[in-house]
Amino acid sequence: MNNTASILVLLFLAVTFIQSAYDKVFGWQSNVDWLKGHFAQTILKNYVPLALFLLLILELVTGVFTLVGCVELLVNGGRNFGFYGAVFSSITLILMLFGQRLAKDYDGARTIAIYFIPSILAVFWLS
Repeated sequence: MNNTASILVLLFLAVTFIQSAYDKVFGWQSNVDWLKGHFAQTILKNYVPLALFLLLILELVTGVFTLVGCVELLVNGGRNFGFYGAVFSSITLILMLFGQRLAKDYDGARTIAIYFIPSILAVFWLS
């Protein structure tokens, strides 16, 4: 099996983003309330629900692409869906990083940087 590392990283990303999207859907109001406080001193303060909705969509797209990418790699060795999932993952994480930096949440930004490493590895391995 030549794609073991790619499959494992794609599974990691799929679990990460699908779980995050699930949490947003089923805890929408508590997420909005917390994020309004988190971004109260930023340019995002009036756009929290919209930003959260866009992030939710990106997480869902990322989760689906990475999950389908795992199946594609297993079934026929194809890399298209996994590559797009990894790219969407990287874009989503960059947007999250931007938000954390705006909020001056440097610990949160550091955590996102940790997730960015496997995301970029997946982009590299699947390109």
